[in-house]
This record gives sequence, structure tokens and C-alpha cells, in this order.
Amino acid sequence: MTWKKKTLIIVGIVGGVPLALLGYSYFIEPFRLVVNRQEIPIKGWDPAFDGMKFVLISDIHAGSHGSSHEQLQRMVQLANEEDADAIFILGDSIAGAQNEIFRDLQMPMEELTSILSGLRARYGVIAVLGNHEGFHGRAWSAEGLKRSGMTVLQDEVVILEKDGHRIRVLGMSDHRQFPHWKDASNAGKKALANTEGTGNVIVLQHSPDVLPSITGDLLISRDLKLMFAGHTHGGQVRIPFIGPPIVPSSFGQKYAAGHVRDGGIDLFVTTGIGTTTLPFRFMVPPEIAVVTLRTA
Repeated sequence: MTWKKKTLIIVGIVGGVPLALLGYSYFIEPFRLVVNRQEIPIKGWDPAFDGMKFVLISDIHAGSHGSSHEQLQRMVQLANEEDADAIFILGDSIAGAQNEIFRDLQMPMEELTSILSGLRARYGVIAVLGNHEGFHGRAWSAEGLKRSGMTVLQDEVVILEKDGHRIRVLGMSDHRQFPHWKDASNAGKKALANTEGTGNVIVLQHSPDVLPSITGDLLISRDLKLMFAGHTHGGQVRIPFIGPPIVPSSFGQKYAAGHVRDGGIDLFVTTGIGTTTLPFRFMVPPEIAVVTLRTA
């Protein structure tokens, strides 16, 4: 074999690998819906709720690349198969032009809510809004999602009861609604005020970046145990040995995905379902996160 042929082969391989990876990240991985199951031991968690199972779904971005009608129907099926105590929807369920007047969604709200109405859990489906709902109007988005039968919380609390014991689930407004860190803390304290001391607290928030504003000196409740969030998409692209090069978080890769313990509080960030900005996923497949809580 001549050096010329060898060179052409090498060039073909070198050029072909990036194209293959690009094709995989566009045509395959955005449609690889996986179920990510984890158990998290929580210090001070009420033993009455040991084994409590929650399904986390975030960043559906309905109609975006990888988030088709068929994919979302499969999402509902897989979520229901988990037989969870509750399903938490963590914001950015919709996608489209950022306009409150025309609301040009990539999937009509009626179609999305029809699909989501199939979700089932013992304590129901509880949702918060994300920044994309804010783009189209929070009140309008909340009313649309409620038509699926879910409960939508905006700095509000719902109580989950079992044998006389309680969990307080605080659903917070999207992080962009708080101009200052202290605003998030004050909103959380206000929402919990009438229930203080009556059970462990779980916070639902679209962005993990809110965690430092509800812990430490800004702690919203002594009973706060856990926060669930989305928003980051896990970076959508993760490079081996490096991690995701771009994460929509002020804290870089710290809150990119998965279980993190920070400020004495457990945090779990799910990588979400759909795509945004770029229609690619690489080593960060769409996921349904299933979290079982254990008493530590």
C-alpha cells in the first residue's frame, strides 16, 4: 500500500469519527429515553416515609428535537410503570418562540396536556414552572398544565400525609423570578410559615442554582431535607474525562446532574427529556429519574 493510500485512509478515519459522533448525538441519543433509579439516604428523614419513591420529569420542551408526541407517550408509560408515590414535573414543559402574545409553541398546549393527563401516582402529579413558561406567561402556562389534572405550585405548599405523618412539598417560582438571593429565601419562608414544624420539607425548583439562597444563613426551614431540580439538561453534551463543557448554571459543573450534597442539604438534578438551543445530546440521554428516599 502506498503512502498516498495510507494517508487517504487515515484522513477518512479522522474525518469520519467526528461525523459519526455528530450523527449519533442528533439521530440516536436524543431519542434514548432511560430510567435512572437511585436511592438517597437522607439524614433526619421521617422513618414513616422510608422508601418513599418519586419520579422526576423535567425540561420536556414538548415538540423539541427528541421530544415528540410518541416520545412523550413513552415517557408517561415508563413513569407509570414505576408505581411512584408522586410524580414531580420540574419546569420547562413547553418550548417555542419566546413571546407572550403569539405563543408559537413547538407542541400545542392542548396536545401536551392530553399526554400528561395519563400520568398516575398515589399522591398525584405536582409541578413547578420554568423559565420557558415564564417566556409565554406564567399564569397562562400554569392554567394550561392544570388541565392535565396536575397541581401547579408557585411558592405554595402541598401536604403529603401517611399514618398521621406529613411531608411538606414546597413548589417554588422559577429562579428568574427572584432578582436577589434573599427574595427566594423570603418567598420560601412565607410559603412555609403556616406549616412550620409539621413535617420534613422537599423543595421543587426548576434551577439548582437556588439552593444556596434557601440554605445556610438564608435557610427557609429547619425541616428542609431535600431539593429536586432540572434546568441544566446535564449540559446535554458530556465529554469523557472532562464533563459537560457548557452548563446553564452559575456554579458550572457543580450542579450539572445527579445527587449533590451542599450546605447540609441533599440536591438531585435530573437531566431532563427534551433539548434546547442545540438539538444534540451526547452521553447525557433523556432521562426519567426515579428517586427512593431512605432514612439515614
